[in-house]
Parts: sequence; C-alpha cells; structure tokens
Amino acid sequence: MEIINIKSNPDYLKEYIRLCSLEWGKPKDNEEFNKYIIEKEKKILKEDKVISIIGLIDNKSLIGFVSIFKYEDDIKEFTPWYATMYVKQEYRQNGYSKILNNAILKEARKLGYNKIYLKTDLVNYYEKFGAKFLKNLNNEEKIYYINL
Repeated sequence: MEIINIKSNPDYLKEYIRLCSLEWGKPKDNEEFNKYIIEKEKKILKEDKVISIIGLIDNKSLIGFVSIFKYEDDIKEFTPWYATMYVKQEYRQNGYSKILNNAILKEARKLGYNKIYLKTDLVNYYEKFGAKFLKNLNNEEKIYYINL
C-alpha cells in the first residue's frame, strides 16, 4: 500500500474524477463523460477549491481517496472541508478508510489547519475518526468537525 498526492499525478487524477462522478454525479453517456473528465481535471488543477487529494494505491491501482476542499459549494462559513472519502467496493471492510482518514488529517495539519469540517448523512461513521457534531442541515445531512 502506498499513499500518494493525486493532484500531482495525472493518471490517478483522471481515475479520481471518474470515480467521484460515478459515485456522486449524474449519469452521462461516454462522450459527455470523457468531456467532463477533461474539464474537471483542468478545473481541479487551475482553481483553488481542491486543496489536496490523497490516494491509496495497491499494486499501481487506485483503491480509495479522500480530499481537502477549501469550501463546500453551499456552505461558505467553514473551511477547510474533509471531502470525497471513497474506497472501492471490493476493498471495503479492510480498514482502508482509517488509513485514508489518518493520511488526510496528517495532510491538513501539515497545511497548518487546526480543524476540518465535513458533512454527511451517514450515522455513527465519522465519529469513530474523532468527528464532533456541529449542526443539522435541511437535507438530512449533518455538519461535523474534527480537531487536528
């Protein structure tokens, strides 16, 4: 297993975008999907919303990732955001999310942050990583924070 910075690795960045789109995006046909990946890659590298993307690699295959975003699109009062925690289905239940969590919290500390925020509709998941409840949102999601 290896922890990498995905933002500085174009091959893994494309895979990150593809997996994020499949997990949280709207369905797209092949042509639309390919255009989306190209545009999203340019946006991630050009804009400052995505501060860091940490990937977990096994035998040169991206098996999971987690990110730090400067802001959440609809919530501007908190920064930075712990975002896009993802482990491929076939690798789940092996402790890889804990590895990714530890890596992103270490990265956030290295970047000088003392707190990181996240929003989720998962119950009793991020608490095991030290997340503390902050407030409810209108859409069933909750905001948490983790002291670093």
